[in-house]
Amino acid sequence: MLVKQTMGSPKEFREKVRKLRTALLEYGRDENVLPRLQRLKRLGYIEEIPNRTQRMVGAIDMLRFFIVPAAADYYDGKGINFRFHTLLRFLDDPASLIDPTGFNSTRDAIIGHVMQVVHANPHYDFQLLASFEDGLDEMERQIRTILDGTHPRAESIRAIVEDPEYHARLLDHLAEYRRNPNISPLRRENIEGKFEEVERTFGTVPSAMRYFTRMPRTVRGGVRHLWRVRRFPKDVAA
Repeated sequence: MLVKQTMGSPKEFREKVRKLRTALLEYGRDENVLPRLQRLKRLGYIEEIPNRTQRMVGAIDMLRFFIVPAAADYYDGKGINFRFHTLLRFLDDPASLIDPTGFNSTRDAIIGHVMQVVHANPHYDFQLLASFEDGLDEMERQIRTILDGTHPRAESIRAIVEDPEYHARLLDHLAEYRRNPNISPLRRENIEGKFEEVERTFGTVPSAMRYFTRMPRTVRGGVRHLWRVRRFPKDVAA
C-alpha cells in the first residue's frame, strides 16, 4: 500500500524518472552550481567556495558521518525499517536522494526533501533555499498545502514522514526563522548528545562549507582522504 501510495500513478512516476534522468545528467556541472554558490557567498552564508572535488568529498563525508548514521539511529528508535523507508523516499522523489548537498537540486526538490522526512536540522535547507529568489516563500506555501491536503504529493509525503505533527512544527519554525535567522534550530530528537558534534559541522551551510574547503583540492587527494579517513575527523570539525 505504501509503495503504491508513494509511487503515484504511472504518469506521475514516469515524470519522476524523467526528473531523475535530468538531475543525473546535470549533476556537478559548475555552470549550474557556481551561480548559486556565488549568490550564497554574496548573502554571507559562504566565506570561500569549495571546488568541485572538495564538494564531492565533503558530500560523501556528510553522508557517511552524519546523514546516514543519524537517520538510521532515528528510525531504529522509532521502530522503522531504514532501508524500506529510504525506498519509499526514492519512490516519492528519486532525484532528491542523489544530491546530499542540495547544490545540484532544483528548488522544488529541496522543498520536497525537507517535507519528506523529519530533519536533523532544517536550517541547512533554509539557507540553501536562499540561493533561489523565492525559495523560502515557496517553501512556506508548499508546507501550507501539505497541511490542507492540496499539495499534489500530499498523499505520498504523508505516507513517508515519520511524525504526523512535523509539518505544523516545521511551518511554525520557518516563520520564526524568517523573523530571526539566528534562532536555535529545530533539531531532531536523537541529535543531542550522540550526533551533536557532527551536526554542528554539517547542520548549516556556513559550517558545512567551511568543512568542505578543508578537504583536498585534487582528485588524488580526495581519493586518499576517502580511503584513509574512516571516522569523523574532529580536527577539521566545526
